[in-house]
Formats: sequence, C-alpha cells, structure tokens
Amino acid sequence: MSDGRHIVGVDLGGTTVNVGVVPFDGGPVLGMRSVPTEADKGPKFVVDRIVNLIRDAMRDAQKEAGIAEDAFVGIGLGSPGPLDRRTGTVIDTPNLGWRNFPLRDLISNAVGLEAELDNDANAATLGEWWQGAGQGVSTLVGVTLGTGIGGGIVLDGKVFHGISDVAGEVGHMTIDSTGRRCKCGNYGCLEAYASGPAIAARAVEGLQSGEPSLLPSMVRGELARITAETVYEAIVAGDDYAKEVMRDTAKFLGTGIANLINILNPGMVVISGGVTRAGDRLLEPLKAEVRRRAFSHASENCQIVTSSLGSMVGVIGAACMFRQERFGDL
Repeated sequence: MSDGRHIVGVDLGGTTVNVGVVPFDGGPVLGMRSVPTEADKGPKFVVDRIVNLIRDAMRDAQKEAGIAEDAFVGIGLGSPGPLDRRTGTVIDTPNLGWRNFPLRDLISNAVGLEAELDNDANAATLGEWWQGAGQGVSTLVGVTLGTGIGGGIVLDGKVFHGISDVAGEVGHMTIDSTGRRCKCGNYGCLEAYASGPAIAARAVEGLQSGEPSLLPSMVRGELARITAETVYEAIVAGDDYAKEVMRDTAKFLGTGIANLINILNPGMVVISGGVTRAGDRLLEPLKAEVRRRAFSHASENCQIVTSSLGSMVGVIGAACMFRQERFGDL
C-alpha cells in the first residue's frame, strides 16, 4: 500500500518525452503523458515542454487519486547521455544536439521540486528491476532500442555507473571496426546498425540498390519517409525484404548482447523500445546469434526477454532512481 508520497518520472528520448506520476512504494502510473520531443526546436522548447507535462501529470494525478499537493516529493529525470549526475548536467547527446546542458536544475527550479538526473537507459533498466520483468534478478542488463541504443547495468539492486557515469553505453560498443559512421563520431557502433533510424537507413539503401519490396508504395515513393515502424508494418504485410532487414538487425543486436553476456554474465537481458514490436521476428534470430557467439554456460543461464512495462518503463525507472538517490532504500 502506498504511503501517500509520489514521485514524478520523466523519460526524455530523442523522439518522445514520457511523463507520469509514480507512487513512492510502486504501483500504477498516474497522469501519464507522451508527446514528441521535437528537439530540432531547441533546448528551451524541450525544457518548457517537459515542465508543462510535469505540471499536467501532477494535476491529473491529483484528480485521479486525490493526491495532496504536498505529496509530490521530487522528480526523477532520465535523459540520453553521457551526463554528469553530480551536477545534473547533460554532457553530450548526439540525438538531441545538447552539450553541457544543466537539465536537472532547469527543471527543478521551474517546477519547484527537487530533482535527480540519470541516463535514460539506466532508468529503464532500474524500472524493469523494480516493477517489471527483472524483479528478483540480481544481475540485470537492459538494452533500449529507439532513436539511439542505450543500456543499463543493475547489480544487486543498484545501477552500475562506472567511474564517470558512462557505464552501460552499449549502443557505442564497436561491432565492426571499419563499419558505418555513428552520430557519436566513431565507426561501427551497434547504434549505427540497429537503432530505429539505422534500421530505416539500411532498408532504404537496399531499395536504392533495386531490392523488391512493398516499402516504396507504403510511403508513396518518398523513401525518406521510411522509418523502423514502416519496416515493421511491411513485415506484418508479409514483405520478404522487410523481414530480411529485421533478421539482419537481430544479428547485429545478437552480436552486441553476446558481448555483454560474456563480459557481465547476467541472469537476464531486458530489451525495450519500439523496435521490440517485431516480436519473435526479432527475438528468435537474436537469440540464435547469441547462442552462436556467447559462451554456452553464460548464455544458457541468461534469459533474454522484452520489457513488461512498455512505454512506462522509463517513467517508472526514473521515479525509482529518485527514490534511491534521495532516500537510499529499495
């Protein structure tokens, strides 16, 4: 049973901002909001949007559950990184275009509540550990697939941050040393192959080389409009080329996850994000690639599952992160 206190969770992504109110002791998310980030309009626009969403979510939560105005104890912010948790600063976000941006304090001062900042993928992984598929798992790795690819590592209920808050950046492990250029400036990163925009880019390249597919007709010949979602819709429609693109995506992800399993020997890997809508068309070849590449004793003892919390995972995780940082429990 909730003790009456509530935390606002904010999940900031390159494409979407999700905001909701989470009971201090866990439970259903209240006042959930989800809107496009529109980062191209600049950081002030995004901050103002987040602030308005927080206020709207708090107001709706008060109406839905009769929450007292003083029951909101703080805000958990999950943002793409790298970042500096101590100062609440986003150091660099290729998918938002921000550098040395004081996100935590801007939000905290505008709303009038204390706030904590962590990597969005760390928050999502913590959310799965707290209320999702990872409950009871001591060593948990999360992989988030969206505009970018993020990751988080939870060891015995605590996020592992590394010496400078950069641990878990799984999207920037190199899977091909002479491969595609990534937005981070490196070549061959997993993100450059298996993020949402990368899936779309690889699909378009094949179409431009003459691969037969339903995809062009789905976007009226405007190939620039193809997204990972379009590829998924083509798969559902039975398009063989779209299925091939997804199989290749699964192999890239399987390679990266096999690396993680060999290094960390986790009990579970939880995959979240829009790309997981492909279901078994993604998971089955992904698992096969993991079995092919990882040590068998490690892979046999690691479950690979998709998120059980869906779009709420980052919001729940951000709230959990605030609770741990400010109250030190769980």
